[in-house]
Amino acid sequence: MKIFYFTATGNSLDIAKRFGGELYSIPKILKGDKFDFEDEKIGIIFPCYDAAVPNIVREFIKKVTLKSPYIFVIMTYGNFTLGGINWFVKFAQENNIHIQYADKLLMIDNYLPVFDMEKEKLKSKNINENFNRLLKDINQNKHYINNGSFLDSMATSTIQSMFKIFPNFNSVKKFFVGNDCNGCGTCSKVCPRDNITISKNVDKSKPVYGQNCEFCLACINLCPQKAIKLNREKNSNARFMNENVTLKEIIAAND
Repeated sequence: MKIFYFTATGNSLDIAKRFGGELYSIPKILKGDKFDFEDEKIGIIFPCYDAAVPNIVREFIKKVTLKSPYIFVIMTYGNFTLGGINWFVKFAQENNIHIQYADKLLMIDNYLPVFDMEKEKLKSKNINENFNRLLKDINQNKHYINNGSFLDSMATSTIQSMFKIFPNFNSVKKFFVGNDCNGCGTCSKVCPRDNITISKNVDKSKPVYGQNCEFCLACINLCPQKAIKLNREKNSNARFMNENVTLKEIIAAND
């Protein structure tokens, strides 16, 4: 079994590890030269962004050829996915990838502009119980697509249209680096887009952002000094990394 995953703060990597099999980082696949994969079972695991799918996962789907009689998808999310699962299944089909099983898994929400991480961590979300249900389904090769409701699909379409109209809504213009930055380079190492370079200033090194941002917020959540901030954070001091994943693993997945 091959598992392809995209992770920023560890949630999707945590779930990918639980399934076992061969793990493949989506950002690393896109940086490589092998795009044809085949196995008796293939999984794709990624977080929900903007009620749909991260751009980097869309690029992956457009580029790869996946051959398997059973392809499953798990979308990790913190509070809502709306029609994101159904949206992805249709998108994959348009790119000649046919999904047999697609469902979502509720986890800790780390979208700093909206949710307070300290309060999120206290919520009981039954992650283990819900994962075991998904694992049982997939081990039994169950066919199932979580389509959601018509209103969910409409909401996702509306949100996606909004981001096309306002492409800078989620952009590096929202970030700023404080004086606590010590130039360690962690932000650059965890960025899945290679969008951050460490510039030598007169007195110290600081991150400089390009324009190819996934807005995954890994650089903010994983900064050891909490020096990178977002100008519309719910709680500017709260940060998140999945407790079952190490910083080293995230760097290995995205660097």
